[in-house]
Amino acid sequence: MTIQEAQKTIDEWIKTVGVRYFDELTNTAILMEEVGEVARIMARRYGEQSEKESDKNKDLGDELADVLFVVMCLANQTNIDLEEALKENLKKKTKRDADRHQSNKKINP
Repeated sequence: MTIQEAQKTIDEWIKTVGVRYFDELTNTAILMEEVGEVARIMARRYGEQSEKESDKNKDLGDELADVLFVVMCLANQTNIDLEEALKENLKKKTKRDADRHQSNKKINP
């Protein structure tokens, strides 16, 4: 599935199963909630915090998919083609960071 196909699929799902989009500010708050759930797993499973028993069955892939879903909702609502935006973003990063990371002694000793 391409990013464009995913955006279209989500749009169709929202308009049938979800009835309608939440407004953009509500979806932004929901996005923060979902990112927080990813952060909780990362801090406990891969970071230094201990993982609670209730968190051990949390599925990181599912939580990341929740983030992606809401990001795509926001893109749909604001008429952003994420596939094109990502291509342009990668061009920008490639130009800007052409030598930056190779010369960074913190990550490339």
